[in-house]
Amino acid sequence: MVLPVTLSIAAAAAIVNLWLALRIVVGRLRGKVMLGDGGDSRLAAGMRAQANFVEYAPFVLILMGLVELSGGARFWLWVLGVAFILARIGHGWGMARPAPNIGRAGGAIGTWAITALLAGWALGIVYVANAAPVTGPTIIRIDQ
Repeated sequence: MVLPVTLSIAAAAAIVNLWLALRIVVGRLRGKVMLGDGGDSRLAAGMRAQANFVEYAPFVLILMGLVELSGGARFWLWVLGVAFILARIGHGWGMARPAPNIGRAGGAIGTWAITALLAGWALGIVYVANAAPVTGPTIIRIDQ
């Protein structure tokens, strides 16, 4: 079964991850730093932005995939998926600017909210799927 929403958002996430990684490569080449951040605060911020992305993206993509597989509304998955990508771009952009700033804060808060919504949605699916109507005890007669 193809999961078009999750697959599309995963592709977008891969592109965001490449963008974040390229910024690190540029910083490493600029500062001739092959390991660590070499004391360069911009490089350290870029490394942290990518690491933070890698910390959140798997949870969001796994939750999206499982919700989509369970029949979750694709429209809302699209909304949350696009919002997640925009939040991560905002966060990555904000990490390259002096803190505090709207990109960094908005990206972090947006990511937390989206993760929480997807987790709640997933739990709701489990609860509804496992909620069986109570009909009372079943009596099996063996004398007939």
